[in-house]
Amino acid sequence: MAVIILSALATVLLALWLFLLFQATDEDWVRAASNKVLSNLDAIAALEKKDAEKQEKLSQYHGVMAKVMGLIYGGNSQKQIKKLQETNVRLQQGDLRSVNLLVMPGYVVQRRVDALGKGQINKVIYARYVELSGKKYADSRTRQLLAQICSYPIIGIALALALATIMLGTGNTRMGLLVGTVGVLLVLFLVYALYDEVADKVKKRRAAISRQFPNVVSKLALLVTSGMIMDRAWKETAYSEDGELYLEMRKTSEERDNLVDPSVAYANFIDRCSTKEATKLASAIIQNQSKGNAEIGILLKDMAHEAWQERRHTAKRDSEAANSKLMIPTMMLFITILVMIMVPVAMSFSGF
Repeated sequence: MAVIILSALATVLLALWLFLLFQATDEDWVRAASNKVLSNLDAIAALEKKDAEKQEKLSQYHGVMAKVMGLIYGGNSQKQIKKLQETNVRLQQGDLRSVNLLVMPGYVVQRRVDALGKGQINKVIYARYVELSGKKYADSRTRQLLAQICSYPIIGIALALALATIMLGTGNTRMGLLVGTVGVLLVLFLVYALYDEVADKVKKRRAAISRQFPNVVSKLALLVTSGMIMDRAWKETAYSEDGELYLEMRKTSEERDNLVDPSVAYANFIDRCSTKEATKLASAIIQNQSKGNAEIGILLKDMAHEAWQERRHTAKRDSEAANSKLMIPTMMLFITILVMIMVPVAMSFSGF
């Protein structure tokens, strides 16, 4: 009976996935190809960043040591980058062979079910991608993730149930049920991990922005109080270092160079950063645009002082949290050492 039920469920899910796949239109394929291009661009940016960090580390060494460390760190990622760039060119020319076939039913589901694009999950994912990628690409990346969330469970659970059916058919009932249960749970866990990964990226990004904020606002205060206009001080600070907050400042500077209204440019900065520190900074700049450097300079100094104070409190809280986390392994180590000492002693006493 279990074989029939599992086999029927696997067949229905697989048939549903195939039905949705064959319902994909040109619009769905174009959207999937466009999102694939964006994913490749992200991968290229990550590889270039990795190469830059590697090169910075190698610059500390010279001569033979530089060659040795070069072998340890490995070569650059130019071949991978070139391959990704060639894939993007083919996609833009209409060659869809590199599009992930497994996600296509997800695009069909989104097109057919309007409520999916208006639900809470869609809003949450969209808000997160606004921070990570900006409003320009947030919708595309949201659709891509929703396509994966909609498609992967159908085909994944179908395959898990099919494998369980095969195991049951051989007479191994316990193993078949175990494979089916673990397979379904694993598929659901991996799908949730895709969703949760975005939240984790946002959390790490916000933490990095908060760490960089005291340095940024201190530089701005120094430049503005020395007589530099805000736009120039913002640009100088933005290009002084690399980091999440600095990169967002560069985007704002580029918008200002393209004659975007200051209020709009700084509002976009708030949307992308979405931290209380960045919001406070941009809001202060918007409100004090017409009041001159003297007043904004004093405001930035106060903000810098508060930021460093908060940085110290945060560091203290993090150290206390780290100490509490170390308590358990420390106790386990103490018990292990105690056992290692006491067991030989007890054995020696038992010998008398």
